[in-house]
Amino acid sequence: MMKKIILLAVVTLLFGCAQPTDRAQQYFDQEFDTTLNKVENVQSNTTRDFTEFHKQAEQVVINSPSMAKVYQPLYETLNEWVLQSGDPSELGNFGIETAQLGGGDKQGNVLFTGYFSPVMELRHQANETFKYPVYAKPDCTQDCPTRAEIYAGALEGKGLELGYAANMIDPFLMEVQGSGFVHFEDDDTLEYFAYGGKNNKAYVSIGRVLIERGEVPREKMSMKAIKEWVLANDEATVREVLEQNPSFVFFAPRADAPVTGSAGIPLLPMASVAGDRSILPMGTPILAEVPLLNADGTWSGAHQLRLLIVLDTGGAVKQNHLDLYHGMGPRAGTEAGHYKHFGRVWKLGLQHSATQAPWAMPPEKQN
Repeated sequence: MMKKIILLAVVTLLFGCAQPTDRAQQYFDQEFDTTLNKVENVQSNTTRDFTEFHKQAEQVVINSPSMAKVYQPLYETLNEWVLQSGDPSELGNFGIETAQLGGGDKQGNVLFTGYFSPVMELRHQANETFKYPVYAKPDCTQDCPTRAEIYAGALEGKGLELGYAANMIDPFLMEVQGSGFVHFEDDDTLEYFAYGGKNNKAYVSIGRVLIERGEVPREKMSMKAIKEWVLANDEATVREVLEQNPSFVFFAPRADAPVTGSAGIPLLPMASVAGDRSILPMGTPILAEVPLLNADGTWSGAHQLRLLIVLDTGGAVKQNHLDLYHGMGPRAGTEAGHYKHFGRVWKLGLQHSATQAPWAMPPEKQN
């Protein structure tokens, strides 16, 4: 009997405590107590691609004097490190300090999701097909209508319509992205709809709603899965589900403008991320082991080390969760929709500068 108990204990030890790696999780026998953890040395043997960092950093310096004042010295030092070494273990030799994100599991696994800039078909005037309005922000603060109230006509007749879509889900998905390009099919023009504000209501994930209702399996949830569910259901059913998210995003048209995040900086694919600004202020550079995916959205078994800059934020992006910008159009949308995988992340700072001690308070809150 004792042998059976011992055997059962061994089996449990070997298999019962196995840690999942299907979504690129990594384990290094360490546990983090806080969100930002001071580390003296970064060890990463993954392939490296730092080619886009200097371009994204340049956009920050050109477009934001205030962010440049804080971050330009760090950007310049990181560019020097890339040219001379690029070895993460040598960051300290350049005066660069590092704080590792603890991850939701306290083992360093930070969730990466993806977002993109969609191209939505609109008409300037409504017709039988294009009848779902996209709105500019009304003059309201705390008293803005909810999504259900807006769908019920709360903004009709106020002159806020920017155009009309052929369905409810395309504007909704652009809201999730925060901005995007629109093609007006009635005069063949292209405009960029920047983020124009929101109604200050709590954000509820529609993906989570569909999972909890058993409509889409958790392991198959993606933007593509949401859109397929929408196409398979009638308008009343879709509307009822979308109304579970009372938050509503408004847009501001920009003619021939680049894609920008909430920081107002043009975004470059695979060089910028949305993050939680309470721990990663806009302009913060991070070093990240980004998960590499196969075409079908499964993890390839590898990560790639990249330098990214936090230039956007979002209601669902909190703490140990980053949203990686993938670019514009359908292909970027497919790739971004697959992203729900993990990687390691280090917040970077520069000794004797406004960004020093990245494990401490954000630069703008330091004395």
